[in-house]
Amino acid sequence: MKYQNENDFTKVNMFGKGSPNVNFAKYFIGESFLNPLTDFQNGEFPLFNVTFEPGCRNNWHIHHADKGGGQILICTAGEGWYQEKGKEARELKEGDVIVIPQGVKHWHGAKKDSWFSHISLEVPGVNSSNEWLEPVTDEYYNAL
Repeated sequence: MKYQNENDFTKVNMFGKGSPNVNFAKYFIGESFLNPLTDFQNGEFPLFNVTFEPGCRNNWHIHHADKGGGQILICTAGEGWYQEKGKEARELKEGDVIVIPQGVKHWHGAKKDSWFSHISLEVPGVNSSNEWLEPVTDEYYNAL
């Protein structure tokens, strides 16, 4: 379901909006927010609810690993987009699960007319790293 009004979205965003995503803001167009769901700084598996304001999306990026790795997205509120390089963009809705293997160039974010949240799970891997790439341009995004 689309949520243009932040107050309406907040009521259904069960994992919470969190704080502005200042550490990764340079890799996003628009404003995103992070809400840690685990005590990752004390060794718990890192799990975050990521919230995107309408129109917000991250840059193209790749999760690298020598073995294992990748990312899983569990869509929890609002509507968004996910796209792998060379494939059509896919609409995301509450309840969708996206499994992104390591090495796949992709981006994800909110639709231009809806707030959006997903839980982000970085799959453990050997020598894991993220490579942040070019932004998803307004021209490209607005054509979706």
